[in-house]
Amino acid sequence: MIDGVQRPAPRRLWPLWTAFVVIVLVLGCGLPALLVVGVVREAGGRPTISRIGAPATDDPATAVARGLSDRMTAQLRRQSSALLGGDRAGYLAVAEPAAHTDLRRRFAALRALKVTVWRAEPSGLPVPVVGKAGEWRLLVRFQYCFVAPGCQPSPVLIGTRWRENGDQPLLVALEESKSAETGTRPWEISDLAVAVGPRTIVATTPALRAKLPGLLTQAEAAARVADGYVAAGSPPDRYRIFYAGRTEWQRWYGGGRPQWTGGYAVTVGGGHHEVVLNAEGLTSSGADELLRHELTHAASLPERGYPGKLTWWLVEGLAEFAGAGGRPVERYEGLAEVRTLVRGGWDGQLDGVTPADDASAERVGGSYGIGYLAVRHLVDRYGSQRVLAFFKTVVHERRTLDVAARQAFGEQWSTLHDECVAYVRATAA
Repeated sequence: MIDGVQRPAPRRLWPLWTAFVVIVLVLGCGLPALLVVGVVREAGGRPTISRIGAPATDDPATAVARGLSDRMTAQLRRQSSALLGGDRAGYLAVAEPAAHTDLRRRFAALRALKVTVWRAEPSGLPVPVVGKAGEWRLLVRFQYCFVAPGCQPSPVLIGTRWRENGDQPLLVALEESKSAETGTRPWEISDLAVAVGPRTIVATTPALRAKLPGLLTQAEAAARVADGYVAAGSPPDRYRIFYAGRTEWQRWYGGGRPQWTGGYAVTVGGGHHEVVLNAEGLTSSGADELLRHELTHAASLPERGYPGKLTWWLVEGLAEFAGAGGRPVERYEGLAEVRTLVRGGWDGQLDGVTPADDASAERVGGSYGIGYLAVRHLVDRYGSQRVLAFFKTVVHERRTLDVAARQAFGEQWSTLHDECVAYVRATAA
């Protein structure tokens, strides 16, 4: 749990309890800055490291570092202009030849993603690299947009290493971001093939390029559904989707997901979520449901995530409702798992249905199914717009369930809770 933001557990997707499920990672913004053993945290709208109480006059070492920072910043600005202008030679010109292979790959990936904003801001002053005379490390906060030129940029904090070279220091390397919240972005470490539609951008590896046309069609259909679940503000300018092969699944955004995970959505700042699908074992029909679920998270959740475990059922229930694609309740694929959980001693409390991190896939599927059925009951009774108003009050405004129920439905939450539980039990009978 980070700054009051709960990380939801995996979600069941297919009929068999051994099938893939999904993890949604929701992150907080404006967290305290921290840099430990190369792991960094990003602060949503400002540089992560700042000088507090700086003396009026710099000491000699600080003055040297400040002068270097100014020259590095000038180089970064030249590189940013070259990237946005499609000038690969200019992009590489600020770096030593040894860094060119990595930079060419980054340049190609960002251009394929239709980068429209790329800004580099130093975060603190450069520090000498121990044991390497004339080499310095500078943390840089990059901000980026894809496709939409007027978007609110997403930030990422990356370590850069430089070598002194007169008035124009040379870039030695760009480190992987290794954010404590989100992990390394795909465009930092992978070659990418990209397809762009009116509402989505879908990227994968060159080896899986042939999947792009079908994925884009599915993503566009899912986006039309997700656009109907915006709880506050406007829909995303583009839904960002990354389709990961086996190797990329272990590396993108930190990897480390359980083997039965089918996909997840992660908040990357600037009001954006990026969705990752696991290519291994994902069927076409499963991708449809998974995309509807994940893009609904991207449309409905605030950037800072949601209040915590007590509202997990609501957050996941809404996404499951969207993922179900309007099919009748009796055709919901998780009913068997719901029956197992209900008959296995579930205490009838929605706020306690969140599965543990080490729960079985069957237990996870039952939890998501209970959330789905509870939300389904509220939608059937009050309509989707009033349910979204309820969701907004709870998840965005962080008011109590009772306050939200009175505002949206004119009822006490305790009464509606019992009705939802009764509906779950009756449906699972």
